[in-house]
Amino acid sequence: MLHSTCHCLTIRYQRTREKERTLTKRLIFKGGHVLSMDPGIGEFEQGDVLVEGGRIAAVGPSIDALDAEVIDVSDGIVLPGFVDAHRHTWQSALRHRLGEISFSGYGCVMLRGFAPHYSPDDVHIGTLLGCVSALEAGTTTLLDWSHALNTPEHADAAVDALRASGIRAVFAQGWPRGDGQNWTTASTLGHPSDIERVRRELLFSDDALVTHAMAARGPEMTTEVIVQHDFALARQLGLRISMHAGTGEFGPKYRAIEKMAKLGLLGPDLTLIHLCTSSEAELRMVADHGVHACIGPQAEMMLDGAGVMALGRLMALGIEPCLSGDTETCGSGDLLTQMRIALAAQRMLASNNLEPIETPSLTPRQLLELATIAGARACGLSERTGSLTPGKDADLIVIRRSDLNLVPVSDPAGAIVLAAHPGNIDTVVVKGEFKKRYGELVGYDIPSIKRRAFNSRERLLALSNGK
Repeated sequence: MLHSTCHCLTIRYQRTREKERTLTKRLIFKGGHVLSMDPGIGEFEQGDVLVEGGRIAAVGPSIDALDAEVIDVSDGIVLPGFVDAHRHTWQSALRHRLGEISFSGYGCVMLRGFAPHYSPDDVHIGTLLGCVSALEAGTTTLLDWSHALNTPEHADAAVDALRASGIRAVFAQGWPRGDGQNWTTASTLGHPSDIERVRRELLFSDDALVTHAMAARGPEMTTEVIVQHDFALARQLGLRISMHAGTGEFGPKYRAIEKMAKLGLLGPDLTLIHLCTSSEAELRMVADHGVHACIGPQAEMMLDGAGVMALGRLMALGIEPCLSGDTETCGSGDLLTQMRIALAAQRMLASNNLEPIETPSLTPRQLLELATIAGARACGLSERTGSLTPGKDADLIVIRRSDLNLVPVSDPAGAIVLAAHPGNIDTVVVKGEFKKRYGELVGYDIPSIKRRAFNSRERLLALSNGK
């Protein structure tokens, strides 16, 4: 079923004559059901959120702000924007092409087939399309796992697209494809040195809207000497590290977590992605060292051979994984989809005793936590986003609870996780700036984005013989 924006059910705002792109100095979202995702603040059946200078100034049941512009959200659910902690946006122009492929097939077709043909412009439009689509679906923060950086110009294009989109982003910088060098099989090559240039010249501030991280290869792709080298480089540059581990046969074959533990490398600046086939002993090491975990529910289920989603096993050990839209080549990037799939799959696994250990049966509210504050923690951004907490940046969304597929709302968290779709999202705000308002994206040339994406897709298909 196609979900189009329903303008007739748009929240009835107190509007000015023109739609504004940026928030005024003082602005109050008034009368909505507020899910703060901050246990110290809680939930308000009818509450207000005051924004000043792009930051959250106050959250409560009734806030007096006579000089603030009032936005009536009495028909809405107000909550923090979603945080996607692992997305390959560069692949967006080849969406939904690999719906009948295995995990190993994805590597052959996407990473070894298409990726070497990517130009800087292909990376730019893929990244821009992926980010703007994410914003439309309520994701206000995204870690962009970019690993088709065939030249320094490719990295520049990715950063430029992230900035142009206006999303809060972490550029996780990876490696090139198709340059004739061995980057991924017992590689003896250190992480590309261009990461130092990008850190020095482009992404030197950790307070900017777009920040920097390393998309690392790890023991499944490099020698232990190189693993140590890459960790040392990232930490020298002050960068967090994001890494795939424990997918398919790679989990038991390489035991990457165990190797990194022996090398003394595990720590809270590391996020490990997937962990489907990592052992229980390795997951305990993740818990013991404060390492973050990230799961991509739909991609992990769609790519045959990837393994069983590790959500339950992680939660049983006290690890709250964040969520990933992963790759749109075999699924949807929006986190509403990821929450729904993850909840249903985990409840099925737990209730039927299909896990190797006893695992919890989760709730919709727990999935909302994974999609917001848990993602912010994994990205190192929990002091700035992930909850409606005074002092944090105003990254928030409003979901219309009057829409036909949601009304009447009995449990807001349940309505969001079990039934909401991107068309229900009326408002998206990043650091006090509107990205979506009245159910429409604000400030983007959508026809141009579509045209460029179509042209990129056609060029890539031609170069890859349509495979």
